[in-house]
Amino acid sequence: MRTKILTCSLLAAGLLAATSLTAHAEAPSSETVKAPEGVSHFLTTPQKVVSDGAATIRGQHIAYQAVTGTLIVHAQGWDDSDTGSKDEKTDKKNPDAVASIFYVAYFKKGTHPENRPITFVYNGGPGSSSVWMHMGAFGPHRIVTADDTHTPAAPYHLIENNDSPLDATDLVFIDAPGTGFGRLVGKDKEKAFYGTDPDAAAFTDFIAQFLTRFNRFNSPKYLFGESYGTTRSAIIANQLASEKGIDLNGVMLLSQILDYDNSIDSVKSNPSVDQPYVLALPSFAATAWYHHKLPNQPKDLKPFLSEVEHFALTDYTSALQDGTSISDEKLEQTAQKLHQYTGLPVEYLKKADLRVSGGEFAKTLLGDDGMDTGRLDSRFSGPSIDPLGQTPDYDPQFAAMQSAYVSAFNDYVRNTLHYGINPAFDDGYQEYKVSAHSIGKWAFVHKQPGSGRPAKGAPNVLPDLASAMKQNPSLKIMLNQGYYDLGTPFFEGIYEMQHLPIPRKLASNIEFHQYESGHMVYAHAPALAELHDNVVNFINKTHG
Repeated sequence: MRTKILTCSLLAAGLLAATSLTAHAEAPSSETVKAPEGVSHFLTTPQKVVSDGAATIRGQHIAYQAVTGTLIVHAQGWDDSDTGSKDEKTDKKNPDAVASIFYVAYFKKGTHPENRPITFVYNGGPGSSSVWMHMGAFGPHRIVTADDTHTPAAPYHLIENNDSPLDATDLVFIDAPGTGFGRLVGKDKEKAFYGTDPDAAAFTDFIAQFLTRFNRFNSPKYLFGESYGTTRSAIIANQLASEKGIDLNGVMLLSQILDYDNSIDSVKSNPSVDQPYVLALPSFAATAWYHHKLPNQPKDLKPFLSEVEHFALTDYTSALQDGTSISDEKLEQTAQKLHQYTGLPVEYLKKADLRVSGGEFAKTLLGDDGMDTGRLDSRFSGPSIDPLGQTPDYDPQFAAMQSAYVSAFNDYVRNTLHYGINPAFDDGYQEYKVSAHSIGKWAFVHKQPGSGRPAKGAPNVLPDLASAMKQNPSLKIMLNQGYYDLGTPFFEGIYEMQHLPIPRKLASNIEFHQYESGHMVYAHAPALAELHDNVVNFINKTHG
């Protein structure tokens, strides 16, 4: 997925004065934020600040301890028994690049670790911090944004999050290497962490280390990843089991992409592969339905989508497979049907050979009005920067929300969690990096389980998740998707789950949930409430 690239601004001082939070710095210890040797020592030493807070969630007053800090992980292949001496045969040293990974953890007070679930939460990017899930979905306090329009500029409003799953599980929000207050240090540091497998290895090591440092090895354990975070989760689930001996109780996926050959974003560069068009069609139909662009507007969305899904897998698939041998009659019939389901002009569909990418659809649906739809959430729309362009130049949904999220978190983390203000770092100021800006440097190369070498081409981590499920037959999977997501279409996720290389009996370990929202399902308040209920039910029924 494309990196979420943002600029930061500070929230007005005193925004959280009315909340029930109090904070204190922990007494000095080996992990406190004191770093007398300067920035280098600070970045390569685990940090920790502890604060206390409370929130009312579904009528329950929950007092919690928040732990904010960093843990240090090494590059893939690092061996803690190797002191760095040269290997005479290879002339290579133990990799010296390290990443300080920033996290915020919330622990409900008055619970026992062995009875209390813990969920590791992260966004995608790749190279995105977890600010989106933290401030919009699962944190004990969340930012208020407009539903499907641009959120006005500051002041913004942070409220108690009635839909945080903290009522059912402790939460650990993990920022990807190079984001948040974490930094990369050492030789070839970007190469060491900016890639599908190095990134997953860093997260796997972080989770194993966190369980040790906080005495949570005997807790029920869960992953929750969004977008590229679902790619990461598939690998982590397998690596935790096969390399660390750690079984998970459940893996929760939001806006899934596990096989990148299914992406509707770059499908034009992969001629003869028509499956992405088939899997994206129901999301195109949902978007046209939402904006009332269908020639015959159905009353209800879900029955309409069932009809579109059937057409996509049958007549539409057949027409695409015909390629240039398609008859004039079949071409006309298919274009007419696509017009009924997407609202796009028949002649446009025929000119496109019945194949429209996600960006082309977002540009064309509202093009007569000079508007583009959102990619991550197609309920949103915004003025076209280039009305004659083939695809949008920006994402209206992302532009509508980014300032609110970034501003709120910068205020919250410094004034409430008391992190990012240590005098050891650059005279007391440390930048919170929402993005690592790493997408152009990312190595989309993956070594599947049992393979001797990385596979060529786009990553496919279906074998990783399948391996985790086969090694741990009690592992449960929950897939959450928004109907209005043009980045990772919901039908794509369903298709991938139904094509995991697992025994059919293990398919019953997977549950599916769709929401009338987009990629960031939680951006729509009713969908966030549903997401909370589904997550809590999933956790409650998957641990003993």
